[in-house]
Amino acid sequence: MPSRPQAPLSAGAALLAGALLTTACSPDAPTDDTGEEAAALQGSTASPSDAPSPSPEDTDPLTIAFGGDVMFEGLLESRLNDPSTAMGPVASQLSAADLAMVNLETAVTEGGTPAPNKQYVFRAPATALEALDAAGVDVASVANNHGMDYGEAGLADTLANGAASPVALVGAGNDADEAYAPHIAEVNGQTVALFGATDVLDDHLIGAWTAGEGKPGLASVKGESRERMLAAVAEAAAEVDNVVVFLHWGLEGSHCPIGHAPTLAEELIDAGAAAVVGGHAHVLSPGGFVGDSYVHYGLGNFVFYNFNGPTAESGVLTLTLDDGRVTESDWAPARIQGGVPVPYEGAAAEQAHQTWVGLRDQCGLPLSDSPA
Repeated sequence: MPSRPQAPLSAGAALLAGALLTTACSPDAPTDDTGEEAAALQGSTASPSDAPSPSPEDTDPLTIAFGGDVMFEGLLESRLNDPSTAMGPVASQLSAADLAMVNLETAVTEGGTPAPNKQYVFRAPATALEALDAAGVDVASVANNHGMDYGEAGLADTLANGAASPVALVGAGNDADEAYAPHIAEVNGQTVALFGATDVLDDHLIGAWTAGEGKPGLASVKGESRERMLAAVAEAAAEVDNVVVFLHWGLEGSHCPIGHAPTLAEELIDAGAAAVVGGHAHVLSPGGFVGDSYVHYGLGNFVFYNFNGPTAESGVLTLTLDDGRVTESDWAPARIQGGVPVPYEGAAAEQAHQTWVGLRDQCGLPLSDSPA
């Protein structure tokens, strides 16, 4: 099993303000909160270009495993009594990759004040990060419509808990520079920048929750924030070998992406992203290659209290990246049992995989199994 992240090597400077460099292991967005859902950066300040540049013969491809929405409300709370086993059997798939990333759909706090006029608010204690770490998760995006469920105080706790954890949090910060900064890791002689951003925020919370100059909040691709995110991706692509964007996007209950999502994915790819993945719909959406980049429109629930029917379908996406290209992909389907994803086996796994592939035609998306 690959080793876990070591001490930070560097954090971004001018172009990638606040980014953490570590040696690593292992149609319009909905604006209501009607569904059942749920950055701290550390290290010395230096430019990623200050790190030694390995020669091509010293590099190898790297793998990143992705899981969908994670929270620890309801029946999930008791799983945190033992963080070492809280994520269940899927931990072995996450740990097998060089890096693993999920969407952490909750504030990591035991304080704060619930957001106003919001039907569902989620929070979890710091042991949630221990559970992610024990399962092999290296990076978690908190840029989603639950990241500030307990206000600025809850966000401050989330960032502080992230700073004390081996799990790097992206998509939020004490200001816009931090929120729009990626986590940067060095794996197999290659560098990779991992961003988090949300395309889903309640209308009445957009202003309060979006990070600004000197203002804590989340990274967003809504409105004028979209250009900031595209610029951040382009800046990272000029500095590192591989760029990945984890988006909170889609329409709850819909397998097919929202109307503007393919265009947004194309813009991010044009800016330099090798992969654009994410979720929010609580059901699986299609994924596949667009040229030599990869787009997954919805990873579904992952560690979540929904486990009946389509909301129980889950899985792990593992991508192989090499010098700015995605060269291979693997979708390992799972079904949520007792709040955690349990991988399918044998004929059941093959059937679940074919059902997921069929979503491409169902949604009319030109996605393929292999890079162009």
